[in-house]
Amino acid sequence: MAIVGAGPAGMFLAHLLHAEGIDAVVIERRDRDYVEGRVRAGVLEQGTVALMRRLGLSSRLEREGLIHGGTNVALDGEVFRIDMAALTGGATVTVYGQQEVMRDLFDAAEDRGLSIAWNARDVVLAGLDGARPSVTWWQDDVEQHLDCDFVVGCDGYHGVSRTAIPADVLRVFERVYPFGWLGVLADVPPADHELIYANHERGFALASMRSPTRSRYYIQCALDADLAEWSDDRFWDELCLRLGPETASKVTRGPSFEKAIAPLRSFVAEPMRWGRLFLAGDAAHIVPPTGAKGMNLAVSDVTMLGAALTEHYRERSNAGIDHYSARALSRVWKAERFSWWFTSVTHRFPTMDGFDRRIQMAELDYLRGSPAAQRTLAENYVGLPLEMA
Repeated sequence: MAIVGAGPAGMFLAHLLHAEGIDAVVIERRDRDYVEGRVRAGVLEQGTVALMRRLGLSSRLEREGLIHGGTNVALDGEVFRIDMAALTGGATVTVYGQQEVMRDLFDAAEDRGLSIAWNARDVVLAGLDGARPSVTWWQDDVEQHLDCDFVVGCDGYHGVSRTAIPADVLRVFERVYPFGWLGVLADVPPADHELIYANHERGFALASMRSPTRSRYYIQCALDADLAEWSDDRFWDELCLRLGPETASKVTRGPSFEKAIAPLRSFVAEPMRWGRLFLAGDAAHIVPPTGAKGMNLAVSDVTMLGAALTEHYRERSNAGIDHYSARALSRVWKAERFSWWFTSVTHRFPTMDGFDRRIQMAELDYLRGSPAAQRTLAENYVGLPLEMA
């Protein structure tokens, strides 16, 4: 197997295949420090946690992860809690940063002897529609070549894998949101022990965390906002205004050590298989971060794909790999729907008028008072079971 990309999708798949005795080479255009250092989401669904335990990757997670049985929503400062565990039969999420997940994946890869080609340049995929595909790349000024049974593209939105699918086969669906998230990291205790998603007339805000001593906060901003105009003081003032006085009173201010603006986008590429090429993770889909689905969706992709490939090699059956694309896309679109909905009810859109705002407020008021609506949010937030794909 050739796996292009050493992000979460690629590395989880490499460990899944290794556990089944299936040889794989991971090909990554960056080095470990770069991949591990990328700051991404930190909310793990129950399925992702279960997979880390199954693969023997959860020792630090068990010690350092923060288990959340609920989440909070604020409408113009009034906070209400959704008891996810009670609504889903005990399901929870775990706050544990993607950087920490990658560290665990890479440390275990070294211990287990997984093959990773770092700093791979000019990656080229060939023979994907034939019986024997191959991958070539340059590493340390030496051309490398790998003949393989299958290629799995886990190389993200800007990678080479998706572009290898012919244009008359590939279909792309996309929605770009007219705002971004201005986020900061600060070594201050979180405002609450669980996340708070805030809808305010001035825009969205999120109070999150990475640990009991490190906080992650976001506010909705214009896509062309100038970071130079957002001092720490201005950010804290705006955050507290949007979170409302109840939460603002618990916010600890401090110097940020990271500040950046992230755009929001929904994106899906179909199909997720062509010939002997499979797509997984951001190579095939992107969700806005509102629903915390990005890395979790990549994990569900490769969980399905890993089982399908194991079936192929052990039982000489193609049933799993033939149904991979349709099955994965079923789950992808459910995650896209949830992320789109949660974004739509928590953010201020530039085109919103008074009617739109009232509808948004009514939606959140209904959520506050309806156990059925809360259950729908809860079961999507903790992660739908693979059986629903």
